[in-house]
Amino acid sequence: MESSNEASPADTAARVREVITAAGVSQREFARRIVMDPSKLSRSLSGTRRFTVAELARIADEARVDPGWLLGARPQEAEAAAPAPASVEGGRPLQIVQETVRLVAEHGFHAVRVSDIARACATSTAAIHYHFPGRADLLEAAVRWCMDEDTARRAAHLAEADDAAAELRQLIELQTPRTEQQRRQWKVWLDLWAEAARSTTVGRLHTEYYRQWRETVADVLRRGVDQGVFRSSVEPAAAAYALTALIDGLATQALSVGRESAAAAADAMRAALLSYVDGVITKP
Repeated sequence: MESSNEASPADTAARVREVITAAGVSQREFARRIVMDPSKLSRSLSGTRRFTVAELARIADEARVDPGWLLGARPQEAEAAAPAPASVEGGRPLQIVQETVRLVAEHGFHAVRVSDIARACATSTAAIHYHFPGRADLLEAAVRWCMDEDTARRAAHLAEADDAAAELRQLIELQTPRTEQQRRQWKVWLDLWAEAARSTTVGRLHTEYYRQWRETVADVLRRGVDQGVFRSSVEPAAAAYALTALIDGLATQALSVGRESAAAAADAMRAALLSYVDGVITKP
């Protein structure tokens, strides 16, 4: 039986809706900000699942509200229930996720301990567990953050392209591990592939990400055929599958070289991809 001082799931959901409305963003965008599966946020708001304490902590941190208020606690109860909101830019959960991504890229997921992440964030392991109860939660959040960042970056750059041919070249540039950020994200993907073979949760994320990624490429190819800049013989879905597989394989090779050869490897990857596009996809 719920305490009279504790909000019902419906009351908590209503307060979270208030927070999202005040933020002035869509549910999907708010889910991205708190590193939460959008479908879980939707189900929690509709009452078919409960928010976890860690999810509410991230919501409170993003909205700069008292976590206890979301749970219906009185002010004095709320004060004792959770640490004060973080003062770091973007909030403590985002800092934790970004540092997790950096450490995973540098050392591999299984070599990174929660204490390492806490040290990098200048906080305690208890604070890490407050937002992300287990290592699996951290991995899922890190992968989801990388996915969201990659998707947002692609959307921004594709909007700047003049036609489908330019869009495809933009996608190739974005997937070439030239900058430190690109190399870091690719290294996380390498860990993701290994984990996807063992973890149902990460496997689902992997499958969904690649479905979206291939569909993005297929849409560009489809537009290019319609615009007459790509060969009429190009079958968008099959060509997207082949091109994304080629990108993955070349990126893996580019990442296997030392830092001193990274730029040359990225140039070679880009040249190989453009040669493939010109020889197989682009209209002569």
